[in-house]
Amino acid sequence: MSMSNQDLDPDSTTDEDITTAKEELIKKCEEMWKDLEEYQNKLSLIGTETLTDSNAQLSLLIMQVKCLTAELSQWQKETPEILPLSEEVLVTLGKEEFQKLRHDLELVLSTIQSKNEKLKEDLEREQQWLDEQQQIFESLTALHNELKHQIVTESRTFKELKTKLHDVKEYKEKLLVTLSEFLEDHFPLPDRNVKKKRKNTQESNIQLITLHEMLEILLNRLFDVPHDPYVKISDSFWPPYIELLLRNGIALRHPEDPSQIRLEAFHQ
Repeated sequence: MSMSNQDLDPDSTTDEDITTAKEELIKKCEEMWKDLEEYQNKLSLIGTETLTDSNAQLSLLIMQVKCLTAELSQWQKETPEILPLSEEVLVTLGKEEFQKLRHDLELVLSTIQSKNEKLKEDLEREQQWLDEQQQIFESLTALHNELKHQIVTESRTFKELKTKLHDVKEYKEKLLVTLSEFLEDHFPLPDRNVKKKRKNTQESNIQLITLHEMLEILLNRLFDVPHDPYVKISDSFWPPYIELLLRNGIALRHPEDPSQIRLEAFHQ
């Protein structure tokens, strides 16, 4: 009892062929099962006798039978569906694959568009920030150039004023020297040997100052303390010179205290 080893075409296999193969396999299994019972009886009589090579081969065959039986039972439960490779089926499968691919591509496109929108917004925001920074830079550059020009102008003006101040100081020193010489020549102090008459007919020991020194005291007071330019008339002031200054409008008396005088503010 042997089975044909020829491969069966799945498309040409019929129910009758399957039934015949099943009957042959069951018949073979029944025969092997009978042989197994016979060997089992012999083994029970022999006891613990060591198995021979033929008995080991029998056990292997029994295991193969069980595997084949289980595989046959599994194949009987399943009915494979064979799809005919017709043009309509291929078109349907192609459409399904195309729709799936289209859906996947639409998802990818949507994701890329969303990223592009975000990148576009970021680019616009960065461009706006760049424009603002450019405007600030231009404004600061213009201000820097203006300040630079102003500094150059002020520096030149400062140098000119410094030169003028130096010239004025020199001219002032020259005028003071000339005035001092003029006053010493035309307004000298009285003869120191002349005695000043007083009620007690005692000689005066007071040191008189020159007209130049009187004017210097009044001038310093006028500029150092402009809110109170009056000077107390001391005994060192020679009265004729005080009267000279008052009569010519060079000095003025205090409206409430005749013992104080100040220099006329000709600079105001």
